[in-house]
Amino acid sequence: MSTSTSLPSGKSYAWNIEPIGYTDLIGKPAFKMALHQAGDRWYLYTATFWHPGWHIVDVTDPAKPRHIRFIDGPENTWTLQIQIADGKMITSHERIADGWGHDPSKPFGEGMQVWSLEDPENPKILGEFKTGGEGTHRNYYDGGRYVYVTGLPEGYDGHILQIVDIADPANPVEVSRWWREGQHVAGGEAGVSHGTLLHGGAYVKGDRAYLPYSAGGFVILDIADKTKPTMVSDLPFSPPFLSFIGVHTALPQQDRDIVIVNSEAIREMCQEPLGHCAVVDISDESDPHMIALMPLPEPPPDAPYRNFCEKGGRFGPHNQHQPQYQPHLYQNCDLVFLTYFNAGLRIYDVSDPRLPKEVAWFLPPDPTERRGLLPASKLVAQTEDVVVDRRGNIFISDKNHGIYVLRWDGLPPSKN
Repeated sequence: MSTSTSLPSGKSYAWNIEPIGYTDLIGKPAFKMALHQAGDRWYLYTATFWHPGWHIVDVTDPAKPRHIRFIDGPENTWTLQIQIADGKMITSHERIADGWGHDPSKPFGEGMQVWSLEDPENPKILGEFKTGGEGTHRNYYDGGRYVYVTGLPEGYDGHILQIVDIADPANPVEVSRWWREGQHVAGGEAGVSHGTLLHGGAYVKGDRAYLPYSAGGFVILDIADKTKPTMVSDLPFSPPFLSFIGVHTALPQQDRDIVIVNSEAIREMCQEPLGHCAVVDISDESDPHMIALMPLPEPPPDAPYRNFCEKGGRFGPHNQHQPQYQPHLYQNCDLVFLTYFNAGLRIYDVSDPRLPKEVAWFLPPDPTERRGLLPASKLVAQTEDVVVDRRGNIFISDKNHGIYVLRWDGLPPSKN
């Protein structure tokens, strides 16, 4: 199947930002993305929503992305996230959720796979880790020995943290796991309230892991001893905010005592409590507390809707750009890049953490062709993920579009 690099037709909106490139990914929309630099070549690896497998795209020239290949994954299986560091790639494999295309009559793949990127266009599998359940939703890997797995092994009510040693990538070994009290039902625990599960990947900073535990709030773990993680503190967000994925991402800012914490919108047309993107002060990590909220996105003056709830689809935060200490990724702890489903990409200045300000945004045109089951209400743009390279190129994905490459002329230089 051929790929198109022409920008889609339709009305887009932008403030302080412009699209410079696009690829339609041969009609197989991306979800989570990861970047890799190999010499003077730049590669984007994208997970997918509606097709088992993932893409490899050469983005050396960001204005002309070159689709290299689509690698098929196990059938009936999601590959929702890809992580890259130290020349290794970690792919997640998970049973497709009910209502999203799962076929109960077919087997599914689960766990994570470790790949070598010695040849970036032809990755080679090195090893595999099985959770023994429904697989891994997200993973965190910033290089070295350990992968922090958001897994769902048998016997647990909702996803938990599993720390996996890949010193021998051919034989990954779980060294520990951590869960909220009540989740280990096979061990006699009583279960947890709906939505208490590790959703987004953990984020590691030093000997701390920051966990977005959905309805279970924001959690700080001490992981100095990888074999015995212990909780330092937590911060509930639900109520008053939406509960099912009340904390989706928790991103500690390098060299600052703040964490950017956001929820994920779930129900379309705003049929749920308000979502949030918050600044959390962790200067005293025994007492994390919220000090500010990002301003809510407002529609452009000439938009045909009064607010984003009227637009259709989901409205609310989803994914942040996560640099994970990688030299090829954009690093600036004063800026937050956040996807917002039908409100596109939003960029915030948090140099004053008590007074965040929006500094740029982009709304892609609504798709004209449905590529998957969602959104169910109206076929509108649903911006899913964002990643920014050291060169200043901003990549965003959409449920029914390809990949947009954006530029913001006011983007400060990367601090790496």
